[in-house]
Amino acid sequence: MNLHGRTPLSLFRRTACALLVALLALPATATEAVALLPQTVKLDDGRSFKLTLPANLEVLPVAQGYKRIRFFARSPDGRIFLTDMRDLSDNRKGRVLILDGWDEKKAKFARVHTYLSEQRNPNNLAFYTDAQGQQWLYLALTDKLVRYRYQAGDVAPSSPAQVLATYPDYGLSYKYGGWHLTRTVAFNNGKMYVSVGSSCNACIEKEAVRATVMEYNPDGSGARVYARGLRNAVGLIAHDGRLIATNQGSDHLGNDKPDETFFKLEDGADYGWPHCYHSQGKVYADPKFPRKAGCGKVPRAFGWFPAHASALGVDWFPAGGDALSEQYVVALHGSTNAKIGHGYKLVRVNADGRYSADLITGFLDGGKVNGRPCGVLRMGRDAFLFTDDKYGVIYYVRPKR
Repeated sequence: MNLHGRTPLSLFRRTACALLVALLALPATATEAVALLPQTVKLDDGRSFKLTLPANLEVLPVAQGYKRIRFFARSPDGRIFLTDMRDLSDNRKGRVLILDGWDEKKAKFARVHTYLSEQRNPNNLAFYTDAQGQQWLYLALTDKLVRYRYQAGDVAPSSPAQVLATYPDYGLSYKYGGWHLTRTVAFNNGKMYVSVGSSCNACIEKEAVRATVMEYNPDGSGARVYARGLRNAVGLIAHDGRLIATNQGSDHLGNDKPDETFFKLEDGADYGWPHCYHSQGKVYADPKFPRKAGCGKVPRAFGWFPAHASALGVDWFPAGGDALSEQYVVALHGSTNAKIGHGYKLVRVNADGRYSADLITGFLDGGKVNGRPCGVLRMGRDAFLFTDDKYGVIYYVRPKR
């Protein structure tokens, strides 16, 4: 302070400069969104377009020419397995692929094997080792959940499929926004979880299994509803002892609601669908489906995304990275109606569920769809694979060299 009780201007300037330096030193998650810069992507089919992402990362197409590729799983022997649903119809021509011989330096796989073919809409798969040390591959199909004995180096199943559960599979086609074809399987704390989407956009379901996440023992026994009121929880992973799910909101409430939601699932919780919906983090009653219990006990979402953005794949990046430390990366597949303009990108979400920043944009450019992100698989501290299930491309994101 000077003699008149006022702080000199020079001190204000020094304090402001020191504060700016301190903010710049903080990790990106604690400051404003990192600026995204364009990178040109050239594909084998002749298409060329720009994706935008942080300057310290690069995006590379590493495999192309597939159909409706969806989700990854890493096998116990370190290979990458991938589902291919083929197209948007209800078909029995899906495949499970093995992406083998990964070369990080070249960003290429040495070879690709077809592990299974003639499968009904294979959306997701997972590996699990039981108490006896037997390794299993679990595959989620529209009408059932199956598992195969797995041995290191397998390029085809070494035993017949065991059917662990069956699911209702009738309804309207995908084209009309009706029944959901996909099933998703994940493991957490020795239990198996399967998400089963609704049969409709919004309705009172006839089967208790619809619009739920089911819990089982790894052998398929002990089936029970773990969480309900989830219209279509396509993304399902275990993180920090909790089950994390992305969920799709209803389509009849306009272009700007409801939220696409991100949940840390609670045992026994009812997340409201079709009676309740989420908008800007709050829960509201859907006037089309009133119920006496109301919506007061519906848990709020852990995080949320714009309406119809279609949140799908998600993975967690632990501490230690420069770009993605302690964050989720979520694939926003994009609305079926591209004119709505929501989604078509990958985003970062903080550990507390707060949206952090866009990570990769450009898959929707002036009404032109360049791809629809779907599955995400972490490959390193700041590196990951993701799928585009519209054009059948696998991309690799890594620190720029």
